[in-house]
Amino acid sequence: MLAHLNISNFAIIKRLEIDFNPGLNIISGETGAGKSIIINAVNLILGGRASSDIIRGGTEEARVEALFNLPDNSPLRGFMDEFGLPFDNEVLIKRTISREGRNRITINGSVATLQMLARLGMFMISISGQHEHQILLRPENHLLLLDEFGGLMQEREALAEAFNEYESVKARLKGLEREIREARERQDLSMFQIREIEAAALVEDEDVMLEDERKRLRYAESLREIINESYQILYEKEDSVLSGVAQCIKNLEKGIEQDRQLRSLSDLLSSAKAELEEAGIELRDFRENITDDPARLEQVEERIQVINRLKRKYGPEIKDVIALKERLNGMIYNREQMEELLKETAKELKRHEEALISMAVNLSEKRKDTANRIEKEVEAELNLLDMKVTRFKAGFRDEVKEGPGMIDSIRPDGFDRVEFLLSANVGEDLRPLSRIASGGELSRIMLALKTILARSSSVETIIFDEIDAGIGGATAETVGEKLRSLSEYNQVLCITHLPQIAGKGDTHFIVKKEVRDNRTQTAITLLSREERVRELARLLGGKVISERAMAHAEEMLKGA
Repeated sequence: MLAHLNISNFAIIKRLEIDFNPGLNIISGETGAGKSIIINAVNLILGGRASSDIIRGGTEEARVEALFNLPDNSPLRGFMDEFGLPFDNEVLIKRTISREGRNRITINGSVATLQMLARLGMFMISISGQHEHQILLRPENHLLLLDEFGGLMQEREALAEAFNEYESVKARLKGLEREIREARERQDLSMFQIREIEAAALVEDEDVMLEDERKRLRYAESLREIINESYQILYEKEDSVLSGVAQCIKNLEKGIEQDRQLRSLSDLLSSAKAELEEAGIELRDFRENITDDPARLEQVEERIQVINRLKRKYGPEIKDVIALKERLNGMIYNREQMEELLKETAKELKRHEEALISMAVNLSEKRKDTANRIEKEVEAELNLLDMKVTRFKAGFRDEVKEGPGMIDSIRPDGFDRVEFLLSANVGEDLRPLSRIASGGELSRIMLALKTILARSSSVETIIFDEIDAGIGGATAETVGEKLRSLSEYNQVLCITHLPQIAGKGDTHFIVKKEVRDNRTQTAITLLSREERVRELARLLGGKVISERAMAHAEEMLKGA
């Protein structure tokens, strides 16, 4: 339960400390005194969003602290263990909001995140206010209330996780299908390009060799003349280079007899003569191999054109063209691999689909069983709240039939659509709650739902923020009795303007707005018995408190 609440510099609250008790805690006060501000502060320690606007003027930060006392069997213990937070049946939450936007949170002295705080809040407090009437008026919320009552939230979350996995695999499958479709569209072009390149039978640097051959064929006659003249000078003329070198060698041979140092020069000339003879032979062979072949020149020209065309399309070099062919072959191989992966992904999607349908069907069956129970329990609670002839039904809309299209009907919360139906009068048909329920009826239906949800919930504290809107008289008396009955199992904090409800409280606080040091601020006070009588009289009679109102208030308090 919420044992202690400390609020500082929050809206018009400068500093406010409250010690709450077990049972039914009543909070009353004039409109605008700051009762709802206290609830907003409680929302902060439950993980609610906040902005610097809530910080009291002239201060730099607002702070809310709350101390909870919890039983040994509290499910909160598992949460605390999960995050490594100390827990000894007490939880102290501190949250500070600064004007610079810093948001500091500690849980039992350990730094925590807003997400951790929000998860923790689910175990601590349930707040019901006038705005929750809107929850009842929106059919999309009814399925959630049904799941909460049936204890189906874990299965609902598991279904949502399975749905997300299914959607992820489905998106992956569609992506593969798109890639394969695009690859198939490119395949004809790729195969044409591969065949074109393969038909050319390219050899790396072939274009360089062909260019050299083309030059030789084009200038064959000129080359023949150049080679022939060189051959004559070197070898065939009477005064050829080789003849001159040979004569030099003969002369040196004679000179060696006179000076042996000429031997090395003779040897050098002999080596040169051998190389010149070899060059002469190569010149002769080169001359004989020079051909004037127009047919071969035409073949070379055509081959160069083929290579240049491929280089323009796929180049810029022959090695680039060959590399492109290898890449295209790899793409075709990759597409074949993708098609295999597509088959495996389709099988995986089918497994997810079957599992998802099974989970959705199983959850739907449990929801229908839960609907039967919630109908009976809500009607029983409404009977206690002076709605004795009221019929209540959790109606299922858009029943889904088994078949091929069943998977398309599943959403993250399943394929069920539930709407609460009501008949408040004998002989009237059941109609949607949102169309026929009055404000007072909505208050009582919400109280009935909160009562039955509290039985299956682990929440220790329930807060009702003026949930009694639209009721009065005997109905208010009945609602007060129901709240007191609920407080036997849960700590209840109730903000009310109705004396019939306020008189049922175990503890009564009054919230007042006062001016201190020329600043407005909110204060809260625990009322003594005498003060409670006076406050009840105020609620009964307004600003002027008569003796009759005081007597009535005394009687109400004794009756409670």
